[in-house]
Amino acid sequence: MNTPAELKYTKDHEWIKIEGNVATIGITDFAQGELGDIVYVDVDTVDEDLEGEAVFGSVEAVKTVSDLFLPIAGKVIEFNAELENQPELLNTDPYGNGWIIKLEIAEGANHSELLTAEEYQAVIG
Repeated sequence: MNTPAELKYTKDHEWIKIEGNVATIGITDFAQGELGDIVYVDVDTVDEDLEGEAVFGSVEAVKTVSDLFLPIAGKVIEFNAELENQPELLNTDPYGNGWIIKLEIAEGANHSELLTAEEYQAVIG
């Protein structure tokens, strides 16, 4: 199971890469494996300010639909437009071209709930 050490993770199987006050967010390799073939990604929260743990979109796989939860509070500033025509990028490259959103992190947003790669590995076993 691929779990890059430079990223942070949530118990809901999202990853987050923080660069300054912007975060890139996607789903983990474990999550895409559990979902199976992803056929659609829905994010309609661009330009919205959301609290941490709020639903920012959903991922539809062949057999299920799963909500996407925001790891920290902020404003959704970009959706990965490549996912509109290639949702399978979440399966083939979850930590690269399969990123889902970029977030402008809210001032004072709480990072304490984020997990290290090692802590996330312990969650998924």
